[in-house]
Amino acid sequence: MQSRVHEIRREFDRDLAGARDPEALERVRARYLGRRAGLLTGLLRDLREVPSAGRAAFGKAVNDLKAHVEEALEAAQARLVPGSAREAPIDLTLPGRVQRPGASHPITQVSALIEEIFLEMGYTLESGPQVETDFYNFEALNIPAHHPARDMQDTFYVEGGLLLRTHTSPVQIRTMQKRRPPVRMVALGRVFRRDSDITHSPVFHQVEGLVVAEGITFAHLKGTLAHFCRKVFGKGIRIRLRPSYFPFVEPGAEYDISCIFCGGSGCSRCKGTGYIEMGGAGMVHPAVFEKVGYDPELFTGFAFGLGIERIAMLKHGIDDIRLFFENDLRFLSQFPG
Repeated sequence: MQSRVHEIRREFDRDLAGARDPEALERVRARYLGRRAGLLTGLLRDLREVPSAGRAAFGKAVNDLKAHVEEALEAAQARLVPGSAREAPIDLTLPGRVQRPGASHPITQVSALIEEIFLEMGYTLESGPQVETDFYNFEALNIPAHHPARDMQDTFYVEGGLLLRTHTSPVQIRTMQKRRPPVRMVALGRVFRRDSDITHSPVFHQVEGLVVAEGITFAHLKGTLAHFCRKVFGKGIRIRLRPSYFPFVEPGAEYDISCIFCGGSGCSRCKGTGYIEMGGAGMVHPAVFEKVGYDPELFTGFAFGLGIERIAMLKHGIDDIRLFFENDLRFLSQFPG
């Protein structure tokens, strides 16, 4: 019986080689795989007459032959009959499929703009870990133990006395520890706070700037902020500073820009004031210099910070900060830059 299997295989290979058109190929298929008179069908019927001792070997030989026949016929079909392959042929008359080009996330776009502005001003780009110690996040920045920012409702604490940084200011401390003045640096990064609504997110991005040298004054700070805001929002932007308190600067201030929606005349966006709040700034507190080994009698400096999402929301007229983190392509596709 095994010899009969080998003989049929030789006959099939010879017949298939002689099939030069679809009709001849179909005759070969019918001769070997036909349901009634097919040679392989006959072998399968003969299987029950084979002694049990050799039935398994004979059955395997027949199955191998059947697999060989089916694969060879399929290959010949694809070769002789156009469009018969498993994949449909390409119809060159169909219109092309539009591939929407990818783009950076709007936060990435704004971050790149900020980096470009400060690099042009001679700043260096610095970075630091997102999981910080109490020293870098609070103590070195002159934030006392009783300050509300240390409370559990504001800060994400993790094991081992560590926490998720609540601002990018720790990068200032790390930079001053490893570098002597003059220092001119800016740090962009992700920060974390226990806060969530349409204008606040538990995860957001900040940019923090620091300049330290001899003879740095508040005038340098105001000029830097004015230049930056005009680069981002346009040359007609006006800036104002209001006294405020931050533990790591003295004096401290909050800075506003003239409303980009009404030009400063007063609208619902600026609540009729003509100005929109941007962030906090001030002259570096002497206690911070002492923590990093700088002589506060010799060096002065200024620092400032603001939220990158804040800039993006103002620049694009977005009311809900959560849109940046929902990954809705309908929203993200509106920022092709």
